Amino acid sequence: MIAKAAAIPKTSFRFVIGAGLVLLLFSLSVAISVGAISVPLSTVWGVLINKIAPDTIAQNWPAGHEAIVWDIRFPRAILAGLVGAGLAMVGGSLQAVTRNPLADPHLLGISAGGAFGAILALLHTGMFLGTLTVPLFAFFGALGATLLVLTVSQIASATSADRLILAGVAVSFIVMSLANVLIFLGDPRATHTVVFWMLGGLGLAQWGQLIYPLVILVLCGSYLWLKARSLNAMTIGDETASTLGIPVARFRLMIFAMGALITGVMVAFSGIIGFVGLMVPHIVRLLAGGDYTRVLPASALFGAIYLLWSDIIARTVLAPDDLPIGIVTGLIGGVFFVWLLRRRTG
Repeated sequence: MIAKAAAIPKTSFRFVIGAGLVLLLFSLSVAISVGAISVPLSTVWGVLINKIAPDTIAQNWPAGHEAIVWDIRFPRAILAGLVGAGLAMVGGSLQAVTRNPLADPHLLGISAGGAFGAILALLHTGMFLGTLTVPLFAFFGALGATLLVLTVSQIASATSADRLILAGVAVSFIVMSLANVLIFLGDPRATHTVVFWMLGGLGLAQWGQLIYPLVILVLCGSYLWLKARSLNAMTIGDETASTLGIPVARFRLMIFAMGALITGVMVAFSGIIGFVGLMVPHIVRLLAGGDYTRVLPASALFGAIYLLWSDIIARTVLAPDDLPIGIVTGLIGGVFFVWLLRRRTG
């Protein structure tokens, strides 16, 4: 069971959030500055300020640097922050309703379902709904995988938290196998595009598409935060939550649906990025306690920071080539997963 909320003074929580915001601003600056072509931080902030308030700062930097900052790296950094925040909030919420510290949209097969939907749209249906095609298919794929996990858990009587995770892992393998079938049956000339979704990446970020993950994160994230007290009750147990008037089964299904919507849209633009939802909420609980009114906003903040630095590593370790960000988060998350298992059994 997830540890109960720790009594941490509000000043401490405010300090955590304040320090996190400063770190987020620094991380955003570094993410825009570093890469195959290094851009000075003064240029980064000069470009950003001039875009917000034109002609505020005299332009003494090359036009190429401005294009790199504004058209390539800034939307990529914003997308990294949105995806990290969304996946971290989903992971924390799933850990509450399943009462399992190992719950994560990647382990529960939700990410795999989103990738299945995105691959189906890219290789077989075409963009018949315009730019909304891939996000919608990714959402329905994630939602379908979620419902499949719940169905398998009921059929196998996997009512315990640990068995629910096993059901999610099994569904993840099944869905990814079906996604591989779609790749095999697709046009060989187009299949290289799905590698982006299989390994994770932020290189296709564009200003015009950021509105979709932003709106979904704000709406669904706000819903999760408003239900923070119910999530607190769910961490204690279904019976206690029912006593407090929470419709347990319906509430759990709603949280899974919100998680599927956030994950599906994020996967549509970033590919499969694992372990963010597993790691970040645990780190946040060590800093801010277990109260979900604090865990969720802090998870969003530090999830954004974590994915920004993962992307920085992905862009610099093999520069000028980009390492898929899913590889970076997988390596870090795998080590964290082992540590978490050892901590639980220690």
